Amino acid sequence: METHISCLFPEILAMIFSYLDVRDKGRVAQVCAAWRDASYHKSVWRGVEAKLHLRRANPSLFPSLQARGIRRVQILSLRRSLSYVIQGMPNIESLNLSGCYNLTDNGLGHAFVQEIPSLRVLNLSLCKQITDSSLGRIAQYLKNLEVLELGGCSNITNTGLLLIAWGLHRLKSLNLRSCRHVSDVGIGHLAGMTRSAAEGCLNLEYLTLQDCQKLTDLSLKHISKGLAKLKVLNLSFCGGISDAGMIHLSHMTSLWSLNLRSCDNISDTGIMHLAMGTLRLSGLDMSFCDKIGDQSLAYIAQGLYQLKSLSLCSCHISDDGINRMVRQMHELRTLNIGQCVRITDKGLELIADHLTQLTGIDLYGCTKITKRGLERITQLPCLKVLNLGLWQMTESEKVR
Repeated sequence: METHISCLFPEILAMIFSYLDVRDKGRVAQVCAAWRDASYHKSVWRGVEAKLHLRRANPSLFPSLQARGIRRVQILSLRRSLSYVIQGMPNIESLNLSGCYNLTDNGLGHAFVQEIPSLRVLNLSLCKQITDSSLGRIAQYLKNLEVLELGGCSNITNTGLLLIAWGLHRLKSLNLRSCRHVSDVGIGHLAGMTRSAAEGCLNLEYLTLQDCQKLTDLSLKHISKGLAKLKVLNLSFCGGISDAGMIHLSHMTSLWSLNLRSCDNISDTGIMHLAMGTLRLSGLDMSFCDKIGDQSLAYIAQGLYQLKSLSLCSCHISDDGINRMVRQMHELRTLNIGQCVRITDKGLELIADHLTQLTGIDLYGCTKITKRGLERITQLPCLKVLNLGLWQMTESEKVR
């Protein structure tokens, strides 16, 4: 007897539909009643984020999302009240409002009027009208929040961080990229340095402070004392931190990723401090740090040899530095040395001989390498990613 797909149990159909992309999940629901019922099974939509344009009233929108078990929402454009979303999805787990430039403190205040215990993730990146007032609402009503994205919210101040430190004790990830008014005082609040006013966000594991220009080494002291669970710290473009600050970070044993990209005051001495501590870093980015040279690579080989990812783009390193590092870096998987214009074929040969576990290397703008060095690199047994970019050779040397 011939078996047709219409004979499959709804549970089997739901399992098949779960492998489709979001657009096709919606399309199969329009085929017939049986497929519609199967496509509304919550297992089909597990983990899906609904992307919505809130332009006009749609009474069936939120009941439909809830019926499918969708609890993650991204608002692409906001022309209705945010409270429309919160009221329609009382069990919402993730709300992404990034780039909703017209969102104001008033609009957010009307939406958050009572506790929303289910909400774990809130993204307000580039919501430039948001101020400390909104953070007060968030701290009061979103007690279970674990991820808060505030990148580009340039009106946030230390007062807002005090409110976060007072109310969001379960926070694990905080992004403060380009929050230009934030200073050491605010970081002190987060790290629990002002316990009389706020307990702090002592469970933080991921902290992005990129381009927070008012921060100094004192912030790093606060972080090292109060945020013992921190795993990932992004300090890129923080021009106010220096080598001395690295002493504070050097004993943060939970830290496994540190980004110092374009930190102009970090030199070989700062890397020495990191290497002499008890760090177990897996990833380190020092790209565009003009004061980093070959001596840093020697320090890395001595004390940070467990690194799996190392970025040194545009640093003043040479073949000599590569020679001093490669024999100890048995765990290294990714090496970014783009625009390191002093690297020649000799350096590439050293890399090929000793960094045999490399899966990715960036040689963008390394203008002194030739076909000979490149051929050695391409023989690495595990190599999957090779970025050449501005690699320049004569016509006779080009690899075809």
